[in-house]
Amino acid sequence: MRGSFALSLLSAALGASAALTESNLETHVDVLALDNSFNPIEAAYWTSYPHHRRTPFAVSPDGKTAYLAYLDASGSDVHVTEVDPTTFEATGTTVTISGGQEAGGLVAHNDGFALLTNEAMPSGTTNAPPSDTPVPVLHRYTNGKQTWKTWLGGPDVHSSDGLSASPDLNGDLVYSESAGLYGAYFVVTDYSGDASGHYGDSIEYVADNGTLVTISGASSSWGCSHNTGIAFEAADEPPYASICAEDQGAIWLNTKTQGMTNDGVKISNENTTNGASGEPMGGMGGSYSGLARFADSTRYIFTWVSRGAIDVTENTWMGDGYTHVNNRTNPRNVALALFTDKYTKVGQQATSTVGAEDGDSQVTWVTSGSNDCSNAHVATFGNTSALITWEEISNPTCDYIAMGCRGEFAGTYFQQVDSEGNKVGDAFKSTDVYVSGDMVTMSDGRICWPYVSMEWDLSETVYTADSSKYTKKMSFACIGGSGSSNSTTASSTTAKASSSASIAVVSSASAAVTHVAAGAATASVERETVSETPVVQSSVAAVAAQATSAVVSAEVPSWTVGAGEVRPSTFQTQVQVPTQAAQPGSGSNWGINKGFGQGFYQESGQGEETEGHCQF
Repeated sequence: MRGSFALSLLSAALGASAALTESNLETHVDVLALDNSFNPIEAAYWTSYPHHRRTPFAVSPDGKTAYLAYLDASGSDVHVTEVDPTTFEATGTTVTISGGQEAGGLVAHNDGFALLTNEAMPSGTTNAPPSDTPVPVLHRYTNGKQTWKTWLGGPDVHSSDGLSASPDLNGDLVYSESAGLYGAYFVVTDYSGDASGHYGDSIEYVADNGTLVTISGASSSWGCSHNTGIAFEAADEPPYASICAEDQGAIWLNTKTQGMTNDGVKISNENTTNGASGEPMGGMGGSYSGLARFADSTRYIFTWVSRGAIDVTENTWMGDGYTHVNNRTNPRNVALALFTDKYTKVGQQATSTVGAEDGDSQVTWVTSGSNDCSNAHVATFGNTSALITWEEISNPTCDYIAMGCRGEFAGTYFQQVDSEGNKVGDAFKSTDVYVSGDMVTMSDGRICWPYVSMEWDLSETVYTADSSKYTKKMSFACIGGSGSSNSTTASSTTAKASSSASIAVVSSASAAVTHVAAGAATASVERETVSETPVVQSSVAAVAAQATSAVVSAEVPSWTVGAGEVRPSTFQTQVQVPTQAAQPGSGSNWGINKGFGQGFYQESGQGEETEGHCQF
């Protein structure tokens, strides 16, 4: 856990603090010079509306070193830059992972980093995916040199279940020091076996020495069908905490199941149409900083965007315990859920009662208004409060029943909540700060993240890359408890902040966090009828020494699915015939858009657009 001692001090010091205001927002504009050009905009699946292209960000356990990863503007090669965690200026030499096609997740160590990416396998590799389709791979670098490289798909990885590749990862990478294991959760498509041509997701674990390990009750070759969103966070031992959004009607806490079986924990009912469910975790490029762990505890907080749910009907394709819903609103609002541990939701699950008019009574809403909300993320201040952030569009046009919206960007919003999910004060907004990379709790208690300083236009599609938007500058923003705004630019002299000063100031009346008794840890979970929802999917080549696969036959709970047991799955995506506005345009990248089950659309009458409302 990052900076657990400092974060514990932070939590203890914040007994009677004020709510966050814009004065708590600290910016470092264009402070990091990149060696290579970066395209900060990524097109959304189906709509081609603009999304931020993720720039993974991580800080070492000792708090002395940070790393930023970004995809080259050419679309090939991932660059990892060492960053000073105080000034956010570049230090050391940039490392380039040649052939990487996505910066999919980053873990910082005191002596280097680990990066999740996807790349084509070497020419001539037996049983490699066709057409150089990229495969997920984990790289470990120590003091600037590659230590090992481990394939997480392709030949010899869960071959009995079908071989998989990852045209889009849209996932995340985490690490547990106590377990000594990396965990990677990402979208896959199989190119052999029964699921060939279909999309799912995979959870893989890798040991410190680069060995891919298969852990019963934790690893998964195919979990949630046409996964449309991933949230993943480390735990003290596997399985790590995991959440998926699938294409049959729900969001699942699937730590226990690694899939979408209806004995999992159903967080939310969501309308799913054309393989999408409203981009609850950000859609393309958004599966990061959606699930966060409170320091020195087993508790987690999750945030997502949702249109709500009404009119629960049976999902006859999936069978008993699976449901469909209609949207309550047309724009999306921000929601949160709390967990006492990686298996257990605080409060009721989403209903699976067929005929229920209300399908979202269990949801804790952060917003409720007429603006459309998107790009929701969360990070924790110690063990007593959290920061939730999202973007809004005013007067949105929402042509798609289960996709994003377009319109005028209204700002990035920041809301503090306590450990029981209660708002602390009101949200504040910024119109020139965005969240486009991992939100990291620093050793001094601040929450910091990278972004590109630019004009953010959410009103138009982005069918093709616009080189005029490319940049070689990265900005950073932080929120702490100092109560005084601090902004710097690349042209200013210095932006050095003392860690000791930051920790000392959090005890002031303007501190950002509220100390709340952690009563949620003893809360019980009420299951409402049955849970429901669908499925998804996902090797090891060493540099110095060949890493080998190993099966960990650790003691696991009785509920784990053993090898060879069949999990419920589906290769059918629930579909509504799109309205004319929802039809992919001639310039769209639909049909070649990687990930999220292109080409598997079947007509159904499910779904209905309803008017709705995103304010605090």
